Amino acid sequence: MDIDKLIAPAAIIPALKARSKRQVLQELAAQAAALTGLPERRIFDVLLARERLGTTGVGQGVAIPHGKVAGLGRVVGLFARTVSPVDFEAVDDAPVDLFFLLLAPEDAGAEHLKALAQVSRLLRDVDFCDKLRGAANADAIAALLFRKAAA
Repeated sequence: MDIDKLIAPAAIIPALKARSKRQVLQELAAQAAALTGLPERRIFDVLLARERLGTTGVGQGVAIPHGKVAGLGRVVGLFARTVSPVDFEAVDDAPVDLFFLLLAPEDAGAEHLKALAQVSRLLRDVDFCDKLRGAANADAIAALLFRKAAA
């Protein structure tokens, strides 16, 4: 699945103001609810339940919160960059400032895993993440994401 199929330009938040893990999840859930039409609380509860299993903070300032949501018709992505890094209990204990939210239908199997793998590969590139951090606005972030994914 291509990044441009996962995430729309409207699903890019260049300056999330959250200051805690819970606030990040709440704001991501609110944005995802606006994009999908699903209840914000349902999305938040799925994200919180997943975090309770273990952090989705994968290290180097990156987190990939994800989960399966009842009523969702397809895999949906959302990218956010925080104004200030947040303690997200990442595996390397480093604060997180780049978030790629992935939501999948409850019955998604391989499609969900493929999307997670693709996003993980994309954000494993330290130089690319530095470019995302330095991007001026949502349009610049979108250009980076879509160009890198196509490469």
